[in-house]
Amino acid sequence: IQEIEEMDVVEEKDSFPEQVIESTLQNMAEEAPVIRLVNSILAQAVREGATDLHISPEKDYVEIRLRVDGKLHHIPAPPKRMFLPLVSRIKILSNLDISVSRIPQDGRLTIIMNHKEINIRVSTIPTVYGENLVLRLLNTSSGITTLEKIGLSENDIHNIKRKIALPYGMVLCTGPTGSGKSTTLFAMLSEINKPHTNIITLEDPVEYRMEHIRQVQLNHKAGMTFASGLRSILRQDPDSIMVGEIRDAETSRVAIQAALTGHMVFSTVHTNDSTGAITRLLDMGIESFLVSSVLLVTIAQRLVRRVCPYCKELYKPTDKELKFWGLENRGPVNFVRAKGCSQCMDTGYKGRIGIYEILYMDDDIRQMILKGKSAQDIAKFTTRTGRLKTLKMDAAQKVFNGDTSGKEAVSAIMAG
Repeated sequence: IQEIEEMDVVEEKDSFPEQVIESTLQNMAEEAPVIRLVNSILAQAVREGATDLHISPEKDYVEIRLRVDGKLHHIPAPPKRMFLPLVSRIKILSNLDISVSRIPQDGRLTIIMNHKEINIRVSTIPTVYGENLVLRLLNTSSGITTLEKIGLSENDIHNIKRKIALPYGMVLCTGPTGSGKSTTLFAMLSEINKPHTNIITLEDPVEYRMEHIRQVQLNHKAGMTFASGLRSILRQDPDSIMVGEIRDAETSRVAIQAALTGHMVFSTVHTNDSTGAITRLLDMGIESFLVSSVLLVTIAQRLVRRVCPYCKELYKPTDKELKFWGLENRGPVNFVRAKGCSQCMDTGYKGRIGIYEILYMDDDIRQMILKGKSAQDIAKFTTRTGRLKTLKMDAAQKVFNGDTSGKEAVSAIMAG
């Protein structure tokens, strides 16, 4: 109750057109029990560190789930009779039309809880049993993380800092949606964010604000795409540019040109591994000599859940487990496994850490790119010569260190 009392909702300034508000829904949404219910649900979502809140109608009941550390978890839900008032209250707060329920809508609201500002993006979509709501929670008070806090080894932190300190080139992060690519990019931007540099980002959408960095959000309705936005940014005298994603050939060409003309370019692509990022650029029609000239680092990554420190269990791994992770010659070792307690919502996990596969370009790799070698050939060569530590190898180190469980690590590297 105390937490709920300390939470204020900051409603958007734009007033909702009164002529389209249905009075019955409006009245229900403004009743004290509904207000307390919405505050309670939002407070629990923030308290548990949820990134998303799902409110879903079923035939005879309501389902409410929180996405914590990448997984959805059920929490107590109100009876079905409270569903319409609950949805209407959230729609009013986020400036959505409560009289419209048969087409998708998008809105946003801001809450302040315990002196922390939380921005919330609201999405609705009609289903057979009513509107399904998904709320994305963004804690703007948490700040941007650093390279030291995302699970990189000391050696990789040193090498990445050395690469991104160069005056021009391209750094690519790759991995599936939700693998922490944006977090890694912003950690790198935080490292180079100095008074003497002009950094501009192009995002879809802007989620986390950074001081002293010009952040631009795509505007699809106005025709601003990654490619057109990037061209405009190049007229703003940037030193470094972050492009949220290289999705097409046009964007890749402009990004490559930006790197060639003296800018440091950071971006993401959707591939499974670090060498696949090279192939992705080539498949978009970029000539091999251009790729080899500008590419500095490619980082493939996944997120794994950390084992809860309050309830983790130590155990002696089997010979089969040790062999799978390549740890049979590391001497006596204990692994950790998840158990579950009140501190971790009985999941056995609390927080997440990245596992990484980082390819640093050198003359040998550039020659392989120029000669048209495949991603598989480059991966085999760099692994054999010790230049590349694969995702599995980094996951093995995280398991050995007790950061995560073997089961969780296997799930992450096999999800590719």
